[in-house]
Amino acid sequence: MLTRKLGSSGPSVSAIGLGTMGIGGSYGPADEEEALNTVRLALDRGISLIDTADFYGAGASERAVGAALAGRRDDAVVATKTGMQFGPGGPRPNGRPEFIKSQLDGSLERLGVDYVDLYYLARVDPEVPIEESVGALADMVAAGKVRHVGLCEASAKTLRRASKVHPIAALQTEYSLWERHVEAEILPTLRELGTALVAYRPLGSGFLSGKVTVDRLRSGDFRLGDPRLQGDNLNQNLRLLTAVQEFADKKGVTAAQLALAWVLSRGDDIIAIPGTKRRKYLEENIEAAGISLSDGELEELSTMIPAASGDRYNPALLKTIDR
Repeated sequence: MLTRKLGSSGPSVSAIGLGTMGIGGSYGPADEEEALNTVRLALDRGISLIDTADFYGAGASERAVGAALAGRRDDAVVATKTGMQFGPGGPRPNGRPEFIKSQLDGSLERLGVDYVDLYYLARVDPEVPIEESVGALADMVAAGKVRHVGLCEASAKTLRRASKVHPIAALQTEYSLWERHVEAEILPTLRELGTALVAYRPLGSGFLSGKVTVDRLRSGDFRLGDPRLQGDNLNQNLRLLTAVQEFADKKGVTAAQLALAWVLSRGDDIIAIPGTKRRKYLEENIEAAGISLSDGELEELSTMIPAASGDRYNPALLKTIDR
């Protein structure tokens, strides 16, 4: 497996990691045994970066990852997230130091580890200065419970402020063929700071694989509320998908492999974490690391696939990103 550095001071990790939100049930019910076998196969195949969060399935994802890691701690770079609080009004960011610190021990227990390699603040809390939130993360590094600090969905301005408190090993945010907002300001800032980009939803929550059809999504799948899969947005995005599939067919690869190869081509400081809870899709994703795209192919892809139609999230969640 191709490896890349997790920030200028972080460990080397596989260029393709494994996202485990689906294992926690966010894409509908998960087959527990298949999910465990998927994580184990990822480790067997050289995928070292395993990404989860304390709020994925209310801890279910962390427990599944922990079970799969039993006896194999040294094979994995474990990343988890905190900073989202759930209540009657839905999820909201909570970046208060006391909240952040209160969550880590639960994650360690569910994961069955003494420390996490990378601990992310899942969203920036507009009511708490980022310096205070990152300061709490830095305290956990000093305590030996965390090795490296990360942020999710932070703006370039916030990244600069945060890095003055503690080095930020990675920023996790959405990046894919149809979502390139990071290229304008965030990615150049990351490179200036020596921070890696961990690209989540590199397949557009599976849509760019060509295997997702809205009428087959099951109850509990968060994609049922995805603005990009609704009405005319969906119709327009299906046209983009057709272009991706046609290009992939000419290249002799799958649409998912093409989309992942494109993300990996954007720089040696970019790591993709496609999520899956099935071994067959994991195997397909792994092969993308070996696909090369010429300059001409990259230019053609970037030109023919404009931004997706529709917002990334519903209005409530949209307010929580790029702060």
